[in-house]
Amino acid sequence: MEPFVLREAGDQPALFMLESWMSGCEELTAGFTGRNGGVGQAPYDTLNCAFHVGDRPEDVIANRKLVAAGLGFEIDAWTCGEQVHRADIAVIDHARIGAGNLNRESAIQDTDGLLTNMPGVLLTSFYADCVPLFFLDPKQKAVGLAHAGWKGTVAKIAVKMTERMQEAFGSRPEDIRAAIGPSIGSCCYEVDGKVISHVHDLEKNFLGNGDDHRPDLYTAKNNGKFMLNLKELNRHIMIKAGILPTHIECTSYCTSCRNDLFFSYRKDGGTTGRMASWIGLKER
Repeated sequence: MEPFVLREAGDQPALFMLESWMSGCEELTAGFTGRNGGVGQAPYDTLNCAFHVGDRPEDVIANRKLVAAGLGFEIDAWTCGEQVHRADIAVIDHARIGAGNLNRESAIQDTDGLLTNMPGVLLTSFYADCVPLFFLDPKQKAVGLAHAGWKGTVAKIAVKMTERMQEAFGSRPEDIRAAIGPSIGSCCYEVDGKVISHVHDLEKNFLGNGDDHRPDLYTAKNNGKFMLNLKELNRHIMIKAGILPTHIECTSYCTSCRNDLFFSYRKDGGTTGRMASWIGLKER
């Protein structure tokens, strides 16, 4: 069953809620925005949530406020990093709440992963085909997000998130729940041999597949390119990090196939908006 359930009402922002997690933890909110229900103009129509794509800053701020309000948060809680396709993780404390909420310059620099155990913080990150990874430790009340393009994936950002949760909050991998959100699927994600060489190194040296590869991770095409399954690759990395397979949920949405619902860097030709992933614990 699809874990991300669309909540859409009239002209309100399209919010894909991670309902199975939220139903088991009433103070938790987690999910992923769609592309509809905002104020932006083409080619960022309408719910672009990122500053760096060239959209009008006032529209980005308005969209962020719409999303935050729809989740029961103030914009002051919106906290994000400046993503660079690496695997650096920031633990959010009081001093960092609200980083990047109203402008790009104040975002936490060089950061693709965010963690916190503080209520009243809305962690966010941005996507238009890359893979959003969600983390929840229901015992330690800790939450996290990771942005995983192919570079962050082969840099094992999912492993580093798991390790930081252990270090910062005493989380045990077997207690951590993970979810893989809407992103480009193997149906649409064509890559070259350079990318696959990094994936194969990861298989051989980390996943333990030797010189072989799992056909569910990528398949070769006749033109020398490959169709890569980043979602499944991240799932295998999570399992290797100690997260139980039964604790991992994965979306069926492909952002390129469902361009009516999501921005897609590839489908939109490189100029488009960005969705936001979010996770946070509401203050009681």
